[in-house]
Amino acid sequence: MKIKFSSFLAAAILLAITAAFGASANAQDFKVCKSKFALCTVAACDPIPGNEKQVACRCTVNTTYSAGFEACQGVKETRAGQQIRSRYYPLKSYAVCSNDRPWAWCLDKPCIISNNDPQAATCTCDLVKNQGDYVIGTSTLSPATCTTGVISSATVAQLTTVTDFLKTKSKLLTPFKMNVLNDRK
Repeated sequence: MKIKFSSFLAAAILLAITAAFGASANAQDFKVCKSKFALCTVAACDPIPGNEKQVACRCTVNTTYSAGFEACQGVKETRAGQQIRSRYYPLKSYAVCSNDRPWAWCLDKPCIISNNDPQAATCTCDLVKNQGDYVIGTSTLSPATCTTGVISSATVAQLTTVTDFLKTKSKLLTPFKMNVLNDRK
């Protein structure tokens, strides 16, 4: 019976991680490397006409260490322009939102660097909602923080998973001590 229970527990944990990050994701899948990437942590997003499942998020272009499920990639030339991927860089502060407002999942999504501003990129991110409590990367809290617009985000569980990975497995990218602006403890 212990073997069956252990197998059941392992399957339940894998299912929880899969639900949090997608079919191929778990903490061991994170890859930390240095590259040019789009940072969408505080990005505002706009609808894409004719596409109800994705949004266009306005992100910043950075070159430093970052984390993602995919390995770092260089800038790729495409018909649309120079393409990079959105990756994670640690937050310093955030607010927790507990409503059904839609938000954008941008990790590892394709982004096109602006021809007019090489420090800006537009990323095509998945529109999600009803995934549980999610975070908004911000240094200030207002009544509109959790209610206005579509913002690039992640669930609290996803943020905890990547932060725990960086604390224990990465020597290249160290997370900050995060300030939770509306901590309910």
